Amino acid sequence: MTRRRLTLVGIGLGHPDHLTLEAVQALQSASVALVTVKRTGDPLAAVRRDLLAHHAPRLRVVEVVDPERDRSAASTSTTSGYEGVVGDWHEARAQAWEQALLEHPDGDVVVLVWGDPAFYDSTIRVVERVLARGAVAVDWSVLPGISALQLLAARHRVVLHEVGQPVHVTTERRLREAVEQGQRNVVVFLTSGTDLSGLDDWQVWWGANLGAPSERLVAGRVADVADAIAAARAAAKAEAGWVMDLFLLRLPT
Repeated sequence: MTRRRLTLVGIGLGHPDHLTLEAVQALQSASVALVTVKRTGDPLAAVRRDLLAHHAPRLRVVEVVDPERDRSAASTSTTSGYEGVVGDWHEARAQAWEQALLEHPDGDVVVLVWGDPAFYDSTIRVVERVLARGAVAVDWSVLPGISALQLLAARHRVVLHEVGQPVHVTTERRLREAVEQGQRNVVVFLTSGTDLSGLDDWQVWWGANLGAPSERLVAGRVADVADAIAAARAAAKAEAGWVMDLFLLRLPT
């Protein structure tokens, strides 16, 4: 007997036009969509619901409450501590998804993944944990989506690297490490406030809530635009109720 399918669908940055034709087909052929909800009135869950209403209005939506992650400074101040709390969070998410799949055992399932599942997203790891637990058996696949770094480059009309040079992709918590290692061209994800102190002469291309009505863009020399970035970030969050931003940093030659 053919096993049910579980498809992780990269949805880009939440705009209905960001989905590939393959992704739309996966949504329209599924029976259930699992939508993670972080809190009551979660605006990102609402974006996913709007996207489903646009592309697959008859698809049944099952909300899965996302477990809280320990974000205390005491638990996340070291790399090992941070990795530990993230691992615990992934396991808690796996338990929640396992329960949802067991409670809805019929038909193929899709999970909507912000951006592209390959970039700073835990969904693939969570599914691996679900299957390792042994209670759920599915055939699963991953469909790519437009990633934030692609849209950032497109919005600013910039190439992510200079001619023949590498681009280093990292997180805000490891930005200083990248700079100390001599990286000169850095894309930074998972920001919490965009601290660019000490990088005054670097060039920055920054964006928040890309693809959404609350999108904000700022570019220029760090010392000249740092205040503008902080103001734009606050404005994006005030307008949308959420903010996700990233930036490209480049040290001029």
